[in-house]
Amino acid sequence: MTLTNNIIINIYSILILLVIYHNTNKLDNEQKFNDKIFKSMIKLTSVLLFIDILSRFDGNPDSFYFFFNHVGNFFIFLLSPVLASLWLLYVHYQVFNLEKKTRKLIKPLIGINLLNAFLVVLNLFFGWFYYIDINNIYNRGPYFLVSTLFSVILILFASILIIRYRNNIGRKYYLSLALFAVPPLISIVLLILFYGISIVLNSIVLSLLIAFLYIQNKSMGTDHLTGLYNRKRFESYLKEKINSSTRNRTFSAIMLDINNFKTINDTFGHEMGDKALEVSGKLLKSSIRTNDFLARYGGDEFFLILDISNQRELKATINRINDKINEFNSRGVYPFELYFSMGYAIYDYKSKMGVNKFLKHIDNLMYEDKEEYRQSLLFK
Repeated sequence: MTLTNNIIINIYSILILLVIYHNTNKLDNEQKFNDKIFKSMIKLTSVLLFIDILSRFDGNPDSFYFFFNHVGNFFIFLLSPVLASLWLLYVHYQVFNLEKKTRKLIKPLIGINLLNAFLVVLNLFFGWFYYIDINNIYNRGPYFLVSTLFSVILILFASILIIRYRNNIGRKYYLSLALFAVPPLISIVLLILFYGISIVLNSIVLSLLIAFLYIQNKSMGTDHLTGLYNRKRFESYLKEKINSSTRNRTFSAIMLDINNFKTINDTFGHEMGDKALEVSGKLLKSSIRTNDFLARYGGDEFFLILDISNQRELKATINRINDKINEFNSRGVYPFELYFSMGYAIYDYKSKMGVNKFLKHIDNLMYEDKEEYRQSLLFK
């Protein structure tokens, strides 16, 4: 592949990454841990693509080409395992969804990258991995394969995590995470077998695009704790439902609040508080149809949007939710019990209520129910 072709492919790859980065920022401002890792991968891949251009000035004897060739190859070998390390961190967080647990990997990964850095610096004197001859030609060293092991082992370890804990990941997430490693690994094999073919970084761009389309894009509308839709996605969906409502086709909404959530947190700790939120999400999900919309609105509040336009069906859904809650409490699996206050209504197309007004209406109904619950406790 000619220098010009390499430059063009790398520039296109950088432009794709810029579009992904722009859309990542546009879709989410919360800056969750996995989003920060993903953005770091985009930035580092962009830098490596630029550096890769410098490393392509083979066979040009001029002094500044010689300098570019040395600098480019040095940083490619130095930073490649860093990119693989970021991918491992990203996968670990997607699998376990625990920032504290994922952060424990950072120190050992720093150790691995420091070891690689030490060997890459020694390579300048011994040419183990690569060397640049007097004609400014890049040559592989006798231990070139060792230099690829750092990245390959980290990528394979991430793949093992994905397969081992696939039940922790949604089907679409699982397939996308599993596919991420395929293009880079194929490119590394091609690099080893066919001298002069190096499209590893370009293949990583393809993997990042897959991750953005099927993981990041969806996770930006998802609550990280419960796996349900988040407030931002809910408000967008509610707006769509209101705008598409007609006289013959409307919808229902249910707002729910955990009555005793503060007591659970204060009595059993925040870990059990988180568990209460997760369990609530699962119970609500099991009470509705697959095409119904369920979101964690914030704190201990949840919202349901249902394609229901009559009171009988809406009341049947309310009863199913109450039955699921009573069944959960009767089993006594956890040290806490769950109770919900609910506000619910069918959207009246004729009212022309906007998002905020309809939310206020549902919110008022829920607080009326919560007040009744409090009054019932006083007279027990």
